[in-house]
Amino acid sequence: MKTIKRFFKKFISRDFLIWTHKLRGAVAAAMYNFPAKSMIVIGVTGTAGKTTTCNLIADILSKSGKSVAMATTVNFRIGDKIWPNNTKMTTVSPMALQSFIAKAVSQKCEYLVLETSSHAIDQYRNWGISYHTVLFTNLSHEHLDYHHSMQEYKEVKGRLFANNPETIIVNADDKVSDYFLDFKAKHKITYGLNKADVSAKKILSDAKSSLFTLVASDSQIAIELPLTGKFNIYNAIAAASVGLSFNISLNDIKSALEATGGVSGRMERVDMGQNFEVIVDFAHTPDELQNVYETLKSVCRSEMIAVLGSMGERDRTKRPVMGALAGRFANTVIITNEDPVNEDPIQIIEEVAKGVPRGASKDHPMVENKNFFKIVDRREAIAKAFSLAKARDIVILTGKGGEHVMAIGDEKIPWDEVEIVREELKKLLGKTR
Repeated sequence: MKTIKRFFKKFISRDFLIWTHKLRGAVAAAMYNFPAKSMIVIGVTGTAGKTTTCNLIADILSKSGKSVAMATTVNFRIGDKIWPNNTKMTTVSPMALQSFIAKAVSQKCEYLVLETSSHAIDQYRNWGISYHTVLFTNLSHEHLDYHHSMQEYKEVKGRLFANNPETIIVNADDKVSDYFLDFKAKHKITYGLNKADVSAKKILSDAKSSLFTLVASDSQIAIELPLTGKFNIYNAIAAASVGLSFNISLNDIKSALEATGGVSGRMERVDMGQNFEVIVDFAHTPDELQNVYETLKSVCRSEMIAVLGSMGERDRTKRPVMGALAGRFANTVIITNEDPVNEDPIQIIEEVAKGVPRGASKDHPMVENKNFFKIVDRREAIAKAFSLAKARDIVILTGKGGEHVMAIGDEKIPWDEVEIVREELKKLLGKTR
């Protein structure tokens, strides 16, 4: 089916294709009688941090007694029921989305937290959904295969803010924050680590958690977030800003943030009793990789081993940049397969690998088959990383995160990175179960 679609796309103008997307969105909304009109919709957009922020928002709302539905890249939620999103789409198709919302309404959910991608906005997958609150996380290099420029990418996201939402919440520390704050809204809230309406101060982080003081207006409260990294503090205060906009107390926000179990495949630790750390993360853009690598490097007591790849049929310009970041931060780099789709996985690996030696320092050059490897089979790459790891090392696997499938050709084959990591660690440790 996808092969047929790709064939016909060669003969269809972009304008006509977008029109068909809009038609699908309108038909889907009408078929389900515009179910989102019965809910308070909170949209989260940006390059990074959307999924974690959505989950934290849902936790805060739920902690305060609200009935919540949520749809993200990783998971769906209706009330207390949570299940994985295996579509490999941040915002699912219009029919699937409207069906989900209708089900949430039938289950008496009051709030919908919706991770909204730029693709979804441009293709009208969210047509007919009126957003009460819109939150912007950040903007960095991503999806330029589709949007062609950062300006276009930003402006597509801006459409989410253009329909007069009740509340706009913006990361004040992002370089394009003023663009999003210029849109009209009854309420505008900024968050950040510097000057903002909601901020985090007195930050202390270690390998497992972050302690900070959440400051809002004349109030503040200490929070021990069971997530590490400055980027997760941003996610937490973004979610807190949403909670505060709905008059949820700081105590309830604190309780929800401190009780979070995190999101599957987002800086997820896997411990099978090995004497080194293993982290699984979804980072798949240069900005995300740098954030993850900087966080782990700051707490690493020995060496860091990075396993990464890049998705096929996506922005190729970021591939050598990601390789260079791995070469800069890691002591050992393994480039492997991720989601090749219809590209040659070896070619993708080579394009990422080109950046690895460039990113390395003169004091620690990357030498192939010594501290720099190219292994097509991802399971073999993971096993290789574990075989090289010594006590107190950190092995960081990026790109797949909490996904449960790998896209090869037009097929989605089962792939649960965390479970595969567990299996390979068991082999390493000689465990039978």
